[in-house]
Amino acid sequence: MSEVHILIIDDDEASQDALQQVLDSEGWRVCVAPIPSEAMRELANGHWTLVVVNVALADLTGPLFTTLKELAQAEADPGTGHKRLRVLFLVPLLAARWARPVLDQERLPYAMKPLNLNDFLEKVSDLLLEAGAIPQPIRSISTMAAGKERRQKERRAGRDRRNGKMFASREDYMMTEEEIAEYEQQEAEERKKREEEEKKREML
Repeated sequence: MSEVHILIIDDDEASQDALQQVLDSEGWRVCVAPIPSEAMRELANGHWTLVVVNVALADLTGPLFTTLKELAQAEADPGTGHKRLRVLFLVPLLAARWARPVLDQERLPYAMKPLNLNDFLEKVSDLLLEAGAIPQPIRSISTMAAGKERRQKERRAGRDRRNGKMFASREDYMMTEEEIAEYEQQEAEERKKREEEEKKREML
């Protein structure tokens, strides 16, 4: 499989940091474009697998949204059946009233903000599968999300976590060193298991 390149288009630094942290943890290459003009240059010059964009920044009447819509709706490669590039729109609550009807009508994938970590990664996983960029769904989604949500609930006992939604504030999405170490250990164990399975198949 080819390397996964993800472009984040968002002008909010907290969202940038949160998305980068989560996507970097999967070993993907992530770049941020905080303004539409820079995003247009990156789209023209880069070979992106996935674009994650704040719909409020894209502007539904602007050239950036038009370009992303055309890329998202492009036909799949007849040879592979895969889409060249996938796009996931992020919809802040304040933009939902005017953005969701357009995205629904155009059949464009989106996720509501504040994001639920598990749901967000599942959407990303599905889109990367459509692009043929990963061989199977992300295995660590449930483990990572469940463990993180459990630890956050313990730290915030008695507080309403809005059904486990993430990224509502920096405190919600920043992982401690212990959490990062635990996640990296899980990834290392899964990687070792995959390598052993591949060796066994080669020996057959």
